[in-house]
Amino acid sequence: MYPDYYDHTYTEVSRYTKGSGIYRLLFESNHIIPGVEFISDLSYLPDLANQFYGFNGYESVFNKDWMDVETADYRSAMFYRYQRDQFRFRTDFLGKLSGDHLKWTAGFAFQNFRIRSVNTDKLNKGRKDDPLPSVAEEPGLFELYRDSLGLISANEANGGWVNSIKAGLVYDSRDNRPNPMKGIWTEMGIEISPKFLGNDWGFSKFYITHRQYFTLVENDLSLAYRIGYQTTLSGEVPFFYQSQVLTYRLTGQSSEGLGGVSSLRGVLKNRVIGDAFIMGNVELRWKPIHFTFLKKESYLGINLFYDIGKATKGIALPDNLQSTFNSEMSQYNFNDFFNPGAEDFHHCAGISIMPVWGENFVVAIDIGKSFNKQDGNIGFAFGLNYLF
Repeated sequence: MYPDYYDHTYTEVSRYTKGSGIYRLLFESNHIIPGVEFISDLSYLPDLANQFYGFNGYESVFNKDWMDVETADYRSAMFYRYQRDQFRFRTDFLGKLSGDHLKWTAGFAFQNFRIRSVNTDKLNKGRKDDPLPSVAEEPGLFELYRDSLGLISANEANGGWVNSIKAGLVYDSRDNRPNPMKGIWTEMGIEISPKFLGNDWGFSKFYITHRQYFTLVENDLSLAYRIGYQTTLSGEVPFFYQSQVLTYRLTGQSSEGLGGVSSLRGVLKNRVIGDAFIMGNVELRWKPIHFTFLKKESYLGINLFYDIGKATKGIALPDNLQSTFNSEMSQYNFNDFFNPGAEDFHHCAGISIMPVWGENFVVAIDIGKSFNKQDGNIGFAFGLNYLF
């Protein structure tokens, strides 16, 4: 594959004014272990306002006005948020199994998630207009699920350790990694998180993802698509881990969904949380401008994309949910929170602008538009690398 490398390191330290951030060190090597590709990731990802819209996609109702201070129905801009701090140490291995294309994968990950309510006092510092109400005054969806409805149990409400081992197969015939013009990249695997690894829960998941690339105009225009499926095989998965989209290696600082920059780019981040899901992405990739910058071949890429996904198996909700709701949350309307049986495909489309330097360094600017107001409106993201 061209261009290739022996070693690759990536370091990112990003901090927002209120305290959210990305602290990440990535190391890849193709030669430390002969015949094996080695990838190790050490990250700390504090998020003061992680998005949470309930379970099972459209079966959980999204009320945009509840977050809009300009509307009469306003509750809090943090209504669909909670605080999540994630520590991750992850190492993955890839080696040849048969020929040049069929490969084995294996890996392990140690992750700790610290979950709690949004710290509105901290977020209100320096905020002169429209201060956020405290969660005691105006509980958000996370607090209502945890304290009133019992949909988030006590043993998962504060987070915990999720330590896992993983194994799988990969078929990879791509002509290059950063932006393939032809070939297939398919992976399937099982992730196991047993209690004997120090986990607070025990479960296993299966995933399969197929990607294919077609050249339409040599060097300049290609068509690419990705189809993925993921499901829980055994055990009970904590609610905060159901958003993880599994893959044998990360292409960005996180892999979450459905919804957001790594899955459905015009849909609210983590809008579709279920026990199993299917998703698809189609991209038309064009390189209209080629140039040399700092003695390296570079280009400007423009992608048109369409993303689709759906929860195929929901997170189980109690049979007496409505009666519990009526007794514990009489000040609310059940239909403002739940719409049983409503889950369907979530769609979005948009454009990506991709400045690429030296073929390997790819900046991604994504603008996506959802097709349904229940999924938000327009999503904007700035990151690295092609989505797949």
